[in-house]
Amino acid sequence: MATDLTAPAPSRQSDVAGIQRRTLRLLFLTQIVGGVGVAIGISVGALLAARVAGTALAGLAQSAGVVGAALLAVPVTRLMAARGRRPGLVLAYLVGAVGGALVVVAVVSGVVPLLFVGMLLFGGGTAANLQARYTAVDLAEPARRGRQLSLVVWATTIGSVAAPNFAALADDVTHGWGLPLLAGPFLVSAVAFTLAAGVLLALLRPDPLLTARRLAAAEPEPVAGAARTVTRRGGMAAAWRTVRGRPAARLGIAAVAVGHLVMVAVMSMTPVHLDEWHSDADLLRVVGIVLSLHIAGMYAFSPVVGWLTDRLGRRPVILGGVAFLLAACAVAGTAGHHTPALSVGLALLGLGWSGTMVAGSTLLSESVPTADRPGVQGLSDLLMGLAGAGAAAVSGFVMRAVGYPTLTLLAAIAVVPLVALALRRPGPEPLDEED
Repeated sequence: MATDLTAPAPSRQSDVAGIQRRTLRLLFLTQIVGGVGVAIGISVGALLAARVAGTALAGLAQSAGVVGAALLAVPVTRLMAARGRRPGLVLAYLVGAVGGALVVVAVVSGVVPLLFVGMLLFGGGTAANLQARYTAVDLAEPARRGRQLSLVVWATTIGSVAAPNFAALADDVTHGWGLPLLAGPFLVSAVAFTLAAGVLLALLRPDPLLTARRLAAAEPEPVAGAARTVTRRGGMAAAWRTVRGRPAARLGIAAVAVGHLVMVAVMSMTPVHLDEWHSDADLLRVVGIVLSLHIAGMYAFSPVVGWLTDRLGRRPVILGGVAFLLAACAVAGTAGHHTPALSVGLALLGLGWSGTMVAGSTLLSESVPTADRPGVQGLSDLLMGLAGAGAAAVSGFVMRAVGYPTLTLLAAIAVVPLVALALRRPGPEPLDEED
């Protein structure tokens, strides 16, 4: 029996289109399930860490998940390069499930180091969600890549927006089973990640990446433009050399990293800030509403942001994202204990992140030779993760020392270098193909 590694390439373009449609439907489903797992855990992660380990360490616990996602991208993508998308995505989700289970055990036992290990592994769910967007374009036609990638990104919205609002229900149900307060959402995360892994393991066949490679071997030119670039080796050092020599690529990677840094710094401490004036009975419900609005800003309008990126250009949309980030810091930082105003600030924060992420990623990808894109995109995800991890780690200490308003002010200041970079005179036109 033929396996993904030995099966012949599809013989007709209609076969490829059929595989792509099936892949997109499957990714859409698993992004919803995986989005639930990620969002329901993140929505209570800082609160749980603050109660188990203290407010100063809450940011460190939140950053552990971000670091985990960034670091896990390396072995996951190596596995994908060797065996295809399916085993890589399955591994990432299963690692996230183990992390969620360890967080529950840590809360029950009160072992703080185990909490950090669990949060680190929990990042596997995020790593899987991020890698899914690349899976969506392995077999995509060049004219449809952006739309099909944004479809997978948008699918995350459904699970991510709904999940925080179920945190209180999950907590109530599992508390009745004897679990401590705030442990229940992480149990739901573990179940969601396991379900997503099982669906992908059973149904993501044939593997889109391996199919793209076989098509490349059978055609004089790479089908869908992706097959030969996937197998390009070079590592992070080579990717950095590629980016360093291209001003547009530097702007793209800076937009992604800085936008993520600002978003994580403010978002991760917002639940702790809300804890200052909301009772335990109302806290999870309020956190769910506020974070749902924030996540909606991040993902729900991504197709519109993508259209604007093509229509207006990459730099204007990056600058628009920066404007939303600055407005978000101003509104959230001056909201005080006014929950509706804080909700508006977090929604603006999500929109700003969407602008810098979509336009920055597009500019980065088109500003480097085709063969270098996978490595450069991996470098971008790594830097994005490390920037978010650093922001989450520092934000807890800043919150404890000087409070939430000063935290938002410092986040706004962090945007200034990106503004200067975006306002520089544009360099040469972005490259669409090899140098």
